[in-house]
Amino acid sequence: MSTESFPYLSVILFLPAAGAIVIGLLIKEARTARITAALFTFVAFALSLALFVMFDRGVGLQFVEKYVWIESLGARYYLGIDGLSLPMVILTTFLGFVVVFVSWKINIRVKEYFVWLLILETGILGVFLSLDFLLFFLFWEMELIPMYMLISIWGGGRRTYSATKFVIYTLFGSAFMLAGILALYFSTPGPEHTFSMVAIASGGAEWLTPVIPLASIFFLIFVAFAIKLPVVPLHTWLPDAHTDAPTAVSVMLAGVLLKMGAYGMIRLVAGFGDGGIVPGVAEDYATILVAFAVVSVLYGAAATMRQTDLKRMIAYSSVSHMGFVLLGIFALSQLSLTGATLQMFSHGLITGLLFALVGLIYDKTHQRQIPLLGGLAKQMPVITVVFSIAGLAALGLPTTIGFAAEFTVFVGSWGSTVVSSIQTYTVLAILGIVVGAGYILWMLERVFYREPKERYDGVGDASNMEKAYIFAFIALIMLFGIYPKLLLDVIGPLFSRWG
Repeated sequence: MSTESFPYLSVILFLPAAGAIVIGLLIKEARTARITAALFTFVAFALSLALFVMFDRGVGLQFVEKYVWIESLGARYYLGIDGLSLPMVILTTFLGFVVVFVSWKINIRVKEYFVWLLILETGILGVFLSLDFLLFFLFWEMELIPMYMLISIWGGGRRTYSATKFVIYTLFGSAFMLAGILALYFSTPGPEHTFSMVAIASGGAEWLTPVIPLASIFFLIFVAFAIKLPVVPLHTWLPDAHTDAPTAVSVMLAGVLLKMGAYGMIRLVAGFGDGGIVPGVAEDYATILVAFAVVSVLYGAAATMRQTDLKRMIAYSSVSHMGFVLLGIFALSQLSLTGATLQMFSHGLITGLLFALVGLIYDKTHQRQIPLLGGLAKQMPVITVVFSIAGLAALGLPTTIGFAAEFTVFVGSWGSTVVSSIQTYTVLAILGIVVGAGYILWMLERVFYREPKERYDGVGDASNMEKAYIFAFIALIMLFGIYPKLLLDVIGPLFSRWG
């Protein structure tokens, strides 16, 4: 069967959901449910790697699938990938496979847990693959239900509060997004309007007859993405959700859920044509949005320094590191947008690993409070080494993907011709790296390298299964750090129009 006729994207998209149906309807034993979840997510990951191999660098949309969906509305079942979505699909399917093993010790309502986990993966994949705004919005909303269930049932602490807060914040943004999508829909030439992102972006500003100003449409949609990224001051849902979520959900939340916001922003700005989906608006407001990026970087870094809970610390560090993504997006140069996309992939790997490691530490010590930990290097040498590598990658150590991504963002931002005083903003953002080095190294010293505590004698190190998935993270972090060209050749051509 040729690559043109085989529906790779639909198969990847719905494999996790199919696994959820099989587990929900046919599986009775918990162990079988775990194995089934691993099998379906592995096949999805393997197919995404096949797409990476077959992907034609330098060409736009590929593996496109387009069918009539709701003809009366002009809505289509429209899927495709390009240099922006392909890395996100690979990241999502990789993390979707890994979190099955992160969740291996779940023993409460096991079948139901894996059903929701697999549905969550399909919802996230749908966002990255959809080229129709209505389909995009459907998948954007779809991930809310499994996230709420996973946090509120299998989470800890104030799990119901945190799950509800996440849903309220996301629905608040979604209401604005829907209004923006409808305004954009009715701005396209009629009587047959379109939800097609490709058609809207390719038509250009002269093609649209806005029912409200384009800037209003831009910010209506942008609010939803800013909440999901998250941008300060719309970030407060994130630390609570991470703190009370089960480990696997924190991995998916940090690894790919936050990237939905950044992905949407880049689609809005870069789109598929010469002006993006809402042409010209990003340039007009770039300086303001870059300023918000710097605030997110510095505030997130400062707040991280004050945290005593390991999960909450990494959550606030995500606010800071995603600020680098925002900076790269609205510096609006080819290199900065490339760096922003690479930073999305980098953050997904590094922070996903950090949350997985925190889960291992808590599972073995039943403790996440940094002042109550200490000297764990003696009991957990493998976890200590991997945590140290992940921490150093987060602060941008050369030979790791963290360095490649952050360096590309800063160089691309520094050379931007769109934002006035961009060099000042870039220098301020770089200060976030300095603070980041402080909180990472301080945390490693307090948790692993102080005087060992008797209470943790004999707690044990990572098991063979746990070693397998944390080493897989390290392998990718180092591979793309030493040879980032593997990703840059995919990402870079998409932004060539920015010069």
